[in-house]
Amino acid sequence: MTSTTSRLDTTEQDTAPQAPADPVEQVTLLTHPLRPRLLTVSAVEQVAARMVRVRLTGEDLDDFVTVAPEDHVKLFLPTEPGGTPEMPQVVDDRWVGGRHLTSRDYTVRSFDREARALDVDLVVHEHGIAGRWAGRAQVGDLVGVLGPRGSFLVNDVFDWYVFAVDETALPAAARWLETLRPEVPVTVFVEVQDEGDVLPLASAANADVTWLFREDRAPGTTSLLADAVRGTELPPGNGFVWVAGESLSIKPLRRYLKNEVGLGRDNFDVDGYWRKGVADHDHHGDDTDEAEAEPDASSEADGTPRD
Repeated sequence: MTSTTSRLDTTEQDTAPQAPADPVEQVTLLTHPLRPRLLTVSAVEQVAARMVRVRLTGEDLDDFVTVAPEDHVKLFLPTEPGGTPEMPQVVDDRWVGGRHLTSRDYTVRSFDREARALDVDLVVHEHGIAGRWAGRAQVGDLVGVLGPRGSFLVNDVFDWYVFAVDETALPAAARWLETLRPEVPVTVFVEVQDEGDVLPLASAANADVTWLFREDRAPGTTSLLADAVRGTELPPGNGFVWVAGESLSIKPLRRYLKNEVGLGRDNFDVDGYWRKGVADHDHHGDDTDEAEAEPDASSEADGTPRD
């Protein structure tokens, strides 16, 4: 394993984490109206060796809502360069039919209401529809957007945070770091391929960021994130641990954080953003220990369902 670390604040702790005093105030679940939007690519920026930032603009964003770092939308992509994507139909606030449509889930990296501009960061690769489109996206392309359907808002009331993510969750981690209150301690682990994928991460928090390089190993095949979390001595107080990446590789951390560490349900979130060998993985079904289905090796491995 190769890693690089930037340290802004380090404090030795020898007390076990404490249970939350009032979980009701810690996590808020919000639901938003479901509306399809047809937007135009207005800018494409290479932000890392294998990541591009696509800016989508249009009048349809007038009533767009995003309040949480993990908010994600479905992108409906054109099936051919310069084409118009087939859009979903929404009736009575429900998506009806059209499940065959070409779409992938992506995190909202940022939103500028005044400019009617929505930014999404996409990993570029050749293993799926979205990854290939990211590599050829051009100004003027049309993209459909549906969502966010809801927000999982972790209120900034914790004494400390630990984030462990791969590149598919890096946009959400970057947005989350930007929203944390000044001086709150946060330990961050990010698994990427190599130094070419390292991005500057801005935060007013006391952030300790470690980049973990898998180098020639394939995404989703290492234990880098799991090892990093298990090897971290959690500070005392009421904290929150967030892990996001390949579903099966991080799944054991749910039981570890719950049973061995003793964190409450509102003190951690282990989210399988994608599953190796599965195209358009539904991460919503991965949030319990019972989600044990094996990947379908014959399916297209997209690998970035929720960048």
